[in-house]
Amino acid sequence: MSSEPKYVIGIKESEKPFKISKETQKSLKGVVSGKMMKKMKLEFVECPIKKVNTPFLECFICESHIRRFKGEVHCQG
Repeated sequence: MSSEPKYVIGIKESEKPFKISKETQKSLKGVVSGKMMKKMKLEFVECPIKKVNTPFLECFICESHIRRFKGEVHCQG
């Protein structure tokens, strides 16, 4: 598996928080603090795979997610 990103996507902020499934929140427990999760619920990316705006927390648990770096998401596509 290569860690070179195929896509570099900017992270955008929303006015209202996205609804995140309970399973997603449970899987992130212990990985992301509650305060950080609250902030991340307001963030989204234009997913190159799904071709729709996706909440960052869903992007974070995606297999294609490589890293988040300086307001961008590196994705292997």
